[in-house]
This record gives sequence, structure tokens and C-alpha cells, in this order.
Amino acid sequence: MKRRINVWTNIDWLTVVLYLILVFLGWINIYSAVYNEEHQSIFDFTQRYGKQMIWIVAAFVIAIFIMIIDSNFYSFFAYFLHFVILFLLIFVTLFGTEIHGSRAWLEFGNVRFQPAEFAKITTALALARYLSSQNVSLKSFRTYLWVATIVLLPATIILLQNDAGSALVFFAFVLVLYRQGLSFGVLLFGFYVIALFVLALVLEKLFVIFGTIGLALIVLWILNKRFKYVMVSALILAGSGGLFYGIDHFFHLNVPMYFIILGALVFSSIFYLIMAYWYKIPKVALLLLLLFGSIGLTYSVDHVFNNFLGSHQQKRINQLLGLSSDPLGAGYNVNQSKIAIGSGQLTGKGFLNGTQTKYNFVPEQSTDFIFCTIGEEWGFIGSFVLIGLFIALMLRLLFLAERQRSTFSRIYGYGVLSVLFFHFVINIGMTIGLVPVIGIPLPFISYGGSSLWAFTIMLFIFIRLDVSRLKVLR
Repeated sequence: MKRRINVWTNIDWLTVVLYLILVFLGWINIYSAVYNEEHQSIFDFTQRYGKQMIWIVAAFVIAIFIMIIDSNFYSFFAYFLHFVILFLLIFVTLFGTEIHGSRAWLEFGNVRFQPAEFAKITTALALARYLSSQNVSLKSFRTYLWVATIVLLPATIILLQNDAGSALVFFAFVLVLYRQGLSFGVLLFGFYVIALFVLALVLEKLFVIFGTIGLALIVLWILNKRFKYVMVSALILAGSGGLFYGIDHFFHLNVPMYFIILGALVFSSIFYLIMAYWYKIPKVALLLLLLFGSIGLTYSVDHVFNNFLGSHQQKRINQLLGLSSDPLGAGYNVNQSKIAIGSGQLTGKGFLNGTQTKYNFVPEQSTDFIFCTIGEEWGFIGSFVLIGLFIALMLRLLFLAERQRSTFSRIYGYGVLSVLFFHFVINIGMTIGLVPVIGIPLPFISYGGSSLWAFTIMLFIFIRLDVSRLKVLR
């Protein structure tokens, strides 16, 4: 049974107000970041702040249009919209305009359009449409295959555009899968792989291998609660390692240590499997597979790092991990950003009074590094308020997602929340040196029409879906 509703009466105005505040703060901080004394009017269309006003007005018109459209449109055309954006992604990869080394833009006169920003919307819609379908369960391998296709296909195309930052955003949809029942173990495994990758870059490979062996023994104890199995396994491995090392030393073979350890692991694994079969110890084979996979990943990190990442990305990661120091090169943006944020202290230097801002010490200060303008001119208090507004918006979206009566609406809501959360954490993390610089905007704050429109569309589609939850009676 359905009932008629008034869209404007039932709209979640708290979310809309938070959105408007963030957009307004973004506009005035863009004005401050690129302020030009010869063009003092914030409505000067020749300057970025004037252009941003045009994008904002257009975003408001788009938001109103979204609210007018029937909510069923978004679920019905989810796959079609996704295919359209995939086509545009392929087109821009082949024929797009290259900016800062990335072929990710379509250019129409003075207007630039970045399909990658809108791919996040259609991916969230398509993922929600698929996961809300009947007979779809995350316990099925077929489901994971389709989910991977929906999410990774646009990410892969964007990666071919040399836009790794935008491609990484699509991994935020893992949080959606977790809400839908994805095992926490899978999420934990993802964090383990990332941690192993970083440790393999920072530490000697042998230390990492010894660490993974120790972790495997701890997991064995957790799974079986019998310390004797851990002790026997450790003794077998130590004995095998001692045997292989003794043979190498006695015959002067000069075999590299990692081959000795690998040989000892392979040799001792035979005994582990026999012991597991004899004493009915579960999951030993899976644990061994994880151990050898970890070792393989450890020794493949250098190849992946040197051959699949661009030189600028390698330099930024090395700078972040302390493997190199290049304060005037790869580390320049982050160093200047931290100086700007730190110089703001508690209350900031005041609107339009940021010296780092005025003298253009921080590149991309109106886009990816807009947060350092806020930190310098508004200080800790201003930064705290901005972060508080984002947290309030995300908590509100979480509340809205959980109150949905439609599975499609709930999943899409979590998709919006996940993408917003990823952008928020990574962008601010970039400006304070906690994560590598990957070039993604701060939602609603950074300069740019594509970003603002994409986040506006994504957010207001969910607001429209939330209004429609009242159409279906329980």
C-alpha cells in the first residue's frame, strides 16, 4: 500500500542545512585561498571564487531537479546510468584532455568535466541495485564476482587515466559490503595486506618474514587453544631451519638466507599437514596458504612499487614513510601545508591574513590542499568546527541509512557515506602528512564544478530516497 507524500515537507532539512553550511564555507575559503586584490569582488567571474559561485548555483538547481524526480527513477535506471558513465570513462581515456599527467577530463570550451567524479554515484547506485535484488547473498562466489565487476571496472578504467587517487576511492565500497554482511575477517585481511605492504617497504624482508611466521603461530594458538601445537610447530620449523643452515654452512653452498628459510618452511609444512591430519587440527592448510602468500607478497612489493606506481607516487610514499627526504621536491606540498596549519595556532591569523596563502607557498591550495587555508586563517578552532560539521553530516547519513525501509535506499545511503568518509579522511590526512598525497578533493569545500556537482547529486539522491521511505507502509 502506498500513500502520497509532500517532498518538501518531509525532506531531512538538517542534512540540507549541513550541506549548505559546508558549501558556503568552501566558497569563502576558496575566495581567501586565491584572493586577488585587483579582483576583490567575490562575484568576479574571471576568478576561481566567481566561477565557484556559478558551480554552486548550478548545484542548487541540480539538487532541486533531483528532488522533483520520482525516487523509483534511481533504482530503475541504476544499471543504465552506470553503463553510460563507463562509456564516458572509456571515451575520456582515449580522447580526453590531459591535465597534470592525467587524461581524465572532457573539455567543452572553458568548461571541464571529469566523468570519474560521477562514476562514484553510478557505482553506488548499481551496487545498491544489485545487492538489493532477490536471491543475492554475500555467501555466494557469484555475488562477489558481480560486485567486483561493478566496483573494479570503473576503478580500473580510471587507473588507466593515470588518476590513482580517484581509483582508490572505489575501495571505500568495501564498507558497504561490510554492512551487508561481509565477514569482519575479510576486512581484517585487507588491513593485513596493506600493513604487510608498508612493512615490506620499510623493513628488511627477513624481519617481515619472521614477523609473519610469529603471527602464524599466534593465530594457530588462537584457533586451537592448545599451546603444545604451537611449541611443536615452532620446534619443527627451528629444526628444519637449523638443518638447512647446517647443510649450507658445511658444504659452503652460500645459499641466500631467505632461500634457507623458505626451504625450511616448505620442508616443515609437510610435517604440519601430517600432524594436522593425525590430530584433527583444523585450518592448518589455510594458515599455511596465508603464510606462503604473505611471503610471496613481501618479495613482490618492490616489483609492484617500482613498476606499477608513477615516479611521483613513489617519491610521495617514500617521503611519507621516511625512506627519503625531499623538502623542496616531493615533500614540498605537505611540508608547506603543515607549516600553514601549524602557524594558525588556536584562533588563526584571520580571514584573508594567511601569509602562506597570500604568497602561494602551498600549491593547489584552493583544491586538494584547501584545508591548510582553513587551518592557517581560522586556526585550531576553525579546523575543529569544520571537522565537526563533517562528522555531524556523516552521523546524520548513518542515521538516515539505518531508518530506510527499502534495502536499495539503505545500501545506497551507505555508499554515499563510505565515499564521503574516504574523501574526508584521506584529504585531511594528506594535508597533515598522515597519508600519501593522492590528489582527491575535500567534499563541498574544494574548488571545482565536477566535484561539487558529483557530491551534490550523490547526497540529494539519497535525501530524495529518504523522503520516499514514507511511501511504503510497514
